[in-house]
Amino acid sequence: MGELPLDINIQEPRWDQSTFLGRARHFFTVTDPRNLLLSGTQLEASRNIIQNYRAGVVTPGLTEDQLWRAKYVYDSAFHPDTGEKVVLIGRMSAQVPMNMTITGCMLTFYRKTPTVVFWQWVNQSFNAIVNYSNRSGDAPITGGQLGTAYVSATTGAVATALGLKSLTKHLPPLVGRLVPFAAVAAANCINIPVMRQRELQVGIPVTDEQGQRLGHSVAAAKQGIFQVVTSRICMAIPAMAIPPVIMDTLEKKDILKRRPWLGAPLQVGLVGFCLVFATPLCCALFPQRSSIHVSRLEPELRAQIHEQNPSIEAVYYNKGL
Repeated sequence: MGELPLDINIQEPRWDQSTFLGRARHFFTVTDPRNLLLSGTQLEASRNIIQNYRAGVVTPGLTEDQLWRAKYVYDSAFHPDTGEKVVLIGRMSAQVPMNMTITGCMLTFYRKTPTVVFWQWVNQSFNAIVNYSNRSGDAPITGGQLGTAYVSATTGAVATALGLKSLTKHLPPLVGRLVPFAAVAAANCINIPVMRQRELQVGIPVTDEQGQRLGHSVAAAKQGIFQVVTSRICMAIPAMAIPPVIMDTLEKKDILKRRPWLGAPLQVGLVGFCLVFATPLCCALFPQRSSIHVSRLEPELRAQIHEQNPSIEAVYYNKGL
C-alpha cells in the first residue's frame, strides 16, 4: 500500500451534507456517547493526525478509514472555530446520557414546585454549558457577559415552567405531564439567543465556498440561531412527548401501582431510547455549514463582498449546535 494521498477533504464531513441522510450519518457519529470514553491521550493523538494532515504531513501507515476516525474523534472534542477542547458535558456526545437523565427526572418529578424549580435549573444550567461550548464563531466572551446570559436564561426558564405548571393544576394529569416539554421549548427560545448574544452583537464569521473569510454577519448569526432553536425543540418532542403518554398508561396498570419505584428508571430509559435517534436526526435538519444569500447580508458587508468578488452569490458559516 502506498502513502495516503493529501487530497482528502477533511474540512468537510465524510458524507454528503447536501442530503438529510448524509447529515444524519454524520451526526450519528458526532453524537455517539462512546466518544466520551476516549482518554486525553487518544484525543491528542487524533488532533495530531488531523493537524499534521492539514499541514501536508501524513502519519506513516495511516489508512483513509483511520484518518476519518481521527477526524470524528477530533471534531467530537474540539471547537471547530477556536480549536479549544470542549468541556466534557458540553460535547455533543454527552447529549444523550445527560439529557436522558435530566429529562427523565423532569418528567418524573413534575408535581411539586421545589422539584420543578430544581430540575429546570439543572436543565438550563446544562443547556447553558452546551450552548456556550457549541457557539458559532471565535469571538471571545467576557465572564460578565457569560454570567448575565446564564442568569437571564435560567431565570426565564424556571419562570416559564412555574407559570405553565400553575395553569395546568385543574387539567387532566396527562396535560400536566407535558408541562416540562412546553417549558423546555419556551426556554430554548430564551436560553440559546441569550447565551449567544455576542454573535447577535458582532456577528459570526462568513466565508466563501473555499473557506476564505469574508467578514462577520449578524444576519447569518440570526439565521443560525433560529436553526439551532428549531432543532433543539424538535429534538425534545419525542423524548418529552412520547414517554409521558406511555407512563400515563402504565401508571394505571398494576405493575407500577405495586412497584412505584420503577417509575423513574423506566422513564429515564424511555427518554434515552428516544434521544438516541432524536438527537442526531434533529441535528441533521439543517447543514452544519449553512449558507445565506449575499442579498440578505448587511449593506456594508454586501458591498465589501461585491467589491472583492462580484460573482459570489452565497456565503457560508458555522451555525453552531
